[in-house]
Amino acid sequence: MNITIISVGKLKEKYLKDAAAEYSKRLSRYCKLNIIEVMDEKVPEKTSEREKDLIKRREGKRILKYLDNRSYIISLDLKGNMMTSVEFARSIEQLTLKGNSSIIFIIGDSLGISEEILQKSDYRLCFSKMTFPHQLFRIMLLEQIYRTFKILRGEPYHK
Repeated sequence: MNITIISVGKLKEKYLKDAAAEYSKRLSRYCKLNIIEVMDEKVPEKTSEREKDLIKRREGKRILKYLDNRSYIISLDLKGNMMTSVEFARSIEQLTLKGNSSIIFIIGDSLGISEEILQKSDYRLCFSKMTFPHQLFRIMLLEQIYRTFKILRGEPYHK
């Protein structure tokens, strides 16, 4: 299985880079993982809705370059569907049974993901109604993908 994570912005703090490296190493047993970071836009303090939309569209164009029609695209979106870890694992399992061997996850910045990218997505996933920094969220997504493989293989996972 090929898993790609497209994320707006770079990991800056060492502890986040270390966590991402650890989960990437753990996932290497289960899948081919590719993490793509696209440049984020500066968001001024007082930004109109129109300006926010323009920023999301510019970031969306950068994301668009990495999307392909063969991959199943999952956007992380506050308005998306929520599921448990086991439900998430089963949905990934169903995708593979249907022949989807390539999954792309998209993480936007603090403004979210452009409407164009959301329209191209096959699924919109929401981890929580709470707001998390997108850098930390990348670690959370990596952990859930790792947990998915452990669940699907019936392997123990220490909580």
